[in-house]
Amino acid sequence: MSKERVIQFGEGGFLRGFVDYFLHKLNEKQVWEGKVVIVQPIEKGMCDALMAQNCEYNLYLRGIDKGETVNERTHIDVISRCVNPYSQFEDYMKLAENPDFRFIISNTTEAGIEYIGTEKKDDRPAKSYPAKLTQLLYRRYELKLPGFILIPCELIDDNADHLKECILKYADLWELPGEFKKWIEEENSFCNSLVDRIVTGYPRDEDKEMWKELGYEDHMLDTAEIFHLWVIGGHHEDELPLQKAGFNVVWTDDVHPYKRRKVRILNGGHTSMVLGAYLYGLKTVGECLKDETVSAFLNKCIFEEIVPTLGNTETDISFGKAVLERFSNPFIKHQLLSIALNSVSKFEVRVLPTILEYKEKFGEYPPALTFSMAALIAFYRTDNANDGEEIMAFMKDAPVSEILKKKEYWNADLTDMIPLVERYYALINDKGMKEAYKEVLGEKEYT
Repeated sequence: MSKERVIQFGEGGFLRGFVDYFLHKLNEKQVWEGKVVIVQPIEKGMCDALMAQNCEYNLYLRGIDKGETVNERTHIDVISRCVNPYSQFEDYMKLAENPDFRFIISNTTEAGIEYIGTEKKDDRPAKSYPAKLTQLLYRRYELKLPGFILIPCELIDDNADHLKECILKYADLWELPGEFKKWIEEENSFCNSLVDRIVTGYPRDEDKEMWKELGYEDHMLDTAEIFHLWVIGGHHEDELPLQKAGFNVVWTDDVHPYKRRKVRILNGGHTSMVLGAYLYGLKTVGECLKDETVSAFLNKCIFEEIVPTLGNTETDISFGKAVLERFSNPFIKHQLLSIALNSVSKFEVRVLPTILEYKEKFGEYPPALTFSMAALIAFYRTDNANDGEEIMAFMKDAPVSEILKKKEYWNADLTDMIPLVERYYALINDKGMKEAYKEVLGEKEYT
């Protein structure tokens, strides 16, 4: 049996449709050999469901490639087991004892890499992902074993740098030895990374049909587009031969140019569109692209506001056009409510930087993206928001002005935006999303 070489924090559809697919293929192509152990990063998760079917599942990659329809199924069996630190804390800590582990990969959402600062070293487990990881790394250090190559996949700038910073803060909080901090710095490689693949997750509308085709029930089915890109800061192809296996992977000294373009256009396009589109009555990204009004709004966001802020290069424009094609993939039934998860932190990372840079560059706020902030607030007034309890409670009842003044949400002073966002919010509230779209698209002006 292959040795366990990768510790993966996160069992969701994205990592299973991206990283685990690559690692499965590396094994299949015999250019690398290894298994993945999944650690469930939060108390409620899917590890039990995954373990119930021997950590195996089917991934469908579907789309149009060079005019040809592609529908590829892969039976993934690269995961050896799952560990839930909330019920198996000792099993979790024992992972540190295995010298074969070399990689730590994570996707704990944009909100996952955080320093809370109230946890204790002896918590079983500590609450935040970085705190849990510090517990594991300290055990590894005590055993005098080699460090890791850490590749976080969370969609925040400098994700690995931020993760390391949190770990070092926990080392200080817990008064761990200076030699441990030195070991973190010198014996571990923290690789900033950018991931790009639309993973649509469990195919609720098609699962029965797929089960029939498979001949058995797979409750961990996963679906994704064909396109993929993984940009990794560092040079570890010798230990993880992703390029050799033929994958669109870039090892580089600087992830920033790739990341900025992808997060602003693809993720920013998603986040700026979905909440208003849901209030408008749509359910999936595919429906949005077919709807004349919502499609026009998305085009305005990307080509009139996001791309000009980035610099309007041919590369930016081409990437924007490719994103629209990917969003239009007929196989992808990407639920708007799925994308809407944790929208406050997503908006702060994906959309707000463009709004503020556009204002600085052009002297006014971009109308469509600013409108999407009003749509976000309107969405959080409904019962469909899915975020932290405190965030949902505050967003549901607080005045628009107080929401924009909430610096801990936005990492910026948004007081100057209040009049415009209030106007858009009132328009959505009073006239409905259809009429509000008309104004922001310039089809109709209100006095």
